[in-house]
Order: sequence, then C-alpha cells, then structure tokens
Amino acid sequence: MISDFIFGRVLIIGDLLLDCYIHGSVDRISPEAPVPVLLRAKHSSVPGGAANVAMNAAALGCAVTLVGLVGQDGSAREFHRAVGREPGIDLGHLVEDPDWVTITKTRVLSGRQQIVRIDEEPSVLVPPPVQERLIAASLAAMDQADVVICSDYAKGVLSNEVLQAIIQAANQRGIPVVVDPKRRDLSVYKGAQLITPNRKELAAATGLPVNSDTEIHFAALAAQEQFGGDVLVTRSEEGMTLLERNGRMTHAHVPQSEVFDVSGAGDTVVATVAAMMSAGADLRTAMVIATNAAAIVVGKLGTATVSRAELSAALKSKIDRDGVIATLPQAQGIIEAWRRHGARVVFTNGCFDLLHPGHIALIHAAAREGDKLIVALNSDASVRRLKGAERPLQDERARATVMGALRDVDLVVIFDEDTPLETICALRPDIVVKGADYTEDQVVGGEEVKSWGGRVVLADLVSGRSTTSIVRKMKAGPSTTTSPEPVSLKPE
Repeated sequence: MISDFIFGRVLIIGDLLLDCYIHGSVDRISPEAPVPVLLRAKHSSVPGGAANVAMNAAALGCAVTLVGLVGQDGSAREFHRAVGREPGIDLGHLVEDPDWVTITKTRVLSGRQQIVRIDEEPSVLVPPPVQERLIAASLAAMDQADVVICSDYAKGVLSNEVLQAIIQAANQRGIPVVVDPKRRDLSVYKGAQLITPNRKELAAATGLPVNSDTEIHFAALAAQEQFGGDVLVTRSEEGMTLLERNGRMTHAHVPQSEVFDVSGAGDTVVATVAAMMSAGADLRTAMVIATNAAAIVVGKLGTATVSRAELSAALKSKIDRDGVIATLPQAQGIIEAWRRHGARVVFTNGCFDLLHPGHIALIHAAAREGDKLIVALNSDASVRRLKGAERPLQDERARATVMGALRDVDLVVIFDEDTPLETICALRPDIVVKGADYTEDQVVGGEEVKSWGGRVVLADLVSGRSTTSIVRKMKAGPSTTTSPEPVSLKPE
C-alpha cells in the first residue's frame, strides 16, 4: 500500500534538538548519596525535535529540507554529524548563531530504564535579526516544497513573527502547512491546514477534559474555534481522532504494540501525515498510516524513525491477518492506490449471514463488472436492527472472514449504519451492483455513484437459497422437498 505512494518534498521548520544517550548498567548504590552508580558502556547521539521529524520523513522516502537554529558549539558539530547520516536531508538552509546554545537533552539509561535526563538550553530569546534570517531561509526553500511542517517545541525558533511569515508565504504559494503545536494559544497557527496536538496539549490549549471520546470531540471543536483548520489529536494507546473543517470526526485505533519509549512519537506522526499529504492522500488515510507508524516507533528505544519498508510490512501484516478485511480509512487508502493504476472499483453490500449460492452468484457477477471488488458487510448491530434479535447467525468477524476468502473479493469493510450510503460516499466506487429484484431508484447510493460518473448494475436473479429460507427450514426440521426455490440475489 505505501509502495504505491510517491512522496514529495517536505520543508520542516522548527526547534532543533540533539538527543544524547548514555548507556550503562547499575549494580550498586553510591556511598556518597542514595543514588545509583552507572557503569558507562557507550554514548550515542541522534537528531531530535524538528530534526527528528526530518529524519522520519526522510526514512519514509521524502526529500527533506530542514530549517532551524543551532549554535557554533560542540553539540552543533555533533548535530551535523547525526543528521548527515541521512542523505535525504538538505541542511543548506540551517541558521547558525555563535550566541545560541544548541539544545541538548541527555538521557542516562540502565538497560531500557531511564534514570535521569539532563537538558542544556539557551537562556535568551531568539533575537530579531536571527528571526529574520530564519524567515529568509524558510522562504528561500519553500518554492520546492509540497508540504510545510512547523515543529514547535516552544524553544524560541517559531516565534509569532516567524510563524506568521511562514504560514502567509505558504498560503500564497498554495502549500499546506502542518503544525505540531506546543502553545496554549492555538490562534497563532491560524492559516495552517492541520495541527496535531496530543491529549495533554489539547487540554492545556482548551482548558477542557480530554478523557473520553465525547470530551475529545468537544475539546477538538474548541481548538478548531481558535485555530480554524483541521485538528488531529494523538491519544497514545487510544489511537488518534481527526476533526475536519467540515465537522466530520474520524477515529483510528492504534495497533497493539509493546511500548518501550514514547520519545519522539509525535514527530513520527507529523512526519508521516505530511509525507502522505505530499503524495496526495486525504487526511483520514494519512491518519491511519500515521497511527501504524507511531505503533512501530514506540516499540523502539529512544528517539527513533520508521522506515518505509517497516511501515509497508506492518500495514501488509495488519491487512493479511484478516485476509482482505479493512477499516473504512484503510480501504480509502487502498482504493486510492488502485485508482492510480487505473483500476475500476466495484461495490456491493449486504448482511451475508449464511453464505449460499445466491450470494456467490452475486459476488461473481459483481467481480465481472470491474477490476477490484469491495464487499461492505452490515455490522452485527446493523443486522439486528434490520433482521431482528435472532440475527445474525454468524458475527461480523466470521462473516467478513468467509467473504474475504472468496477469490472474487478484493476488500471487505464493515459498516454500522442501516444502509451503506456513508460507506459508498467515502469510497466513491465506479460501479454499484445489486440484485435485479431492486430497481435502480431503490439502490442505496445509486444516485451518488452516478453523480461522479459511475453506474448501477442489477445482476440477474438465480435459483438458490436465501438465509431466511435456510433458517426457516432448519427450524421446521427435515423436509422431503428436493427442488430448489427461486430466490433473488438480495444478500441477507
């Protein structure tokens, strides 16, 4: 799926950090004070802050230009060495100032346990002449960019003046801006397309509780009132929530993973979202991909990146575990990739409770109409509302697994509504197929599909068995009737 996306150039502007790690082991307490004694084994340094965003974007395959501020000290030299290990990052627009202290965070670890962190930071604000240099460097690099990221760690580089100049210039060029915010006042980011606060940052900016889905919704609305754009809330083990400008709310669950270190996970999210945007993906697809990237990076120790190969393998594994079963945002991304290869996408839907010959005939007829077939299944709750409390006979996961095993089926999605209209509008198939016992005006989503140039196909009726008749006969007991009854292709 990721291999189908061609990523563009990402311009990243923000606070540059150097993350240092001192590794060792502890086997005694100091006689001088009640503190552990670390026997140092090794020392390593990796780029942090906006530079870690750059490393993540480059690891995914983006061309990256990095703008930020470093000093002329030993940490700056180590920073250049650390970033220089990634050939996809252009450092030609970095600003150096002899009075600036390169921000360094040193973590001391025994095994995987962090003992203490030591920070080195400048004690002065970025002076106006240096801010002007940062603006000039950003604008000089912007014309080649497909997406701009402002990585705000509240360390002084992204002052109000710098932010406003960058966002205004990007808007004039039609380049989307993504902001990883640290400010309580989100109005300073007005003009950007997207902000990506975590739960703590959202609470601080809005003064609202953020513990439940409902609370996240209201807090995101409050953030949107301040900022005016799309809001993507990262929620740790609870996944992510996207509130778009049009009011649509979408949630992505995080894949289960062992968490070793959350350092830089937000950097991975913003880099992945921007990378997907540079390839033309919509925000819901970008969110799902970023959720999977974050699940990978928190399983690594320290500030880390996720490669394109790792992410592709994780996404493939996630889909393969359930055959071809996907969430709606995943399906959108998959279909987007199909369309880039010119595929005609066919859609059909139903409960498909007990798979019978009528179902198989419908699926086969639908598959013949195009190149890729999506089958949308009513969820268990949806089936109960439509068919009664005794249905479905098989739960949604079992029905999806059986449907996904059919050779003609390329993708299975489950919808919770009474009709598939929302799913059809989200996936925008080229063709919708239903049984001929419908008329075109009865086909849910038919008018919508035709509005974007698609068509509705009514498959011929066949003789077979409906789920309702099968259940009725099972309840009635053995029968001497041997001839099949004519049934429609209406998928029950």
